[in-house]
Amino acid sequence: MLQEGILNPAVNDLLSRIRHTNTLVIADWAFPYWNEIEVVDLSLTKGIPLITDLLEVLKDNFKVGHIWQAEEFLATNPGEVIANYDSKFDGFKGLYSEVKVTRLAHNDFKKLVPNAIGLIRTGDPTAYGNVILESV
Repeated sequence: MLQEGILNPAVNDLLSRIRHTNTLVIADWAFPYWNEIEVVDLSLTKGIPLITDLLEVLKDNFKVGHIWQAEEFLATNPGEVIANYDSKFDGFKGLYSEVKVTRLAHNDFKKLVPNAIGLIRTGDPTAYGNVILESV
């Protein structure tokens, strides 16, 4: 029986199928649904869990080379929220390699979603906090 790390079997199953250069979307509670990709819904209530909670858990064994996020994130969130996300992104850098962070228009961000292996939905209410992680 798993006793540490990610305990959710659906998340573990999804993560185990991600290979080199595949992408994973981690999204908020209101993010659109795509029929083309698998969705694992972790949302319990507004604010639980947060996208940053999931990033914290993933950093221990998910190798990330590129992160995408909507540029609108910077204009709509206070400095402490932005700093929290940046610290989670830096957590991936310290463990594996340099991680490129690209912020692009939200509409362009959404165009990348159908190419992902899957999407994990959270209860996060952070405006434009969604991220796409590309595995190394």
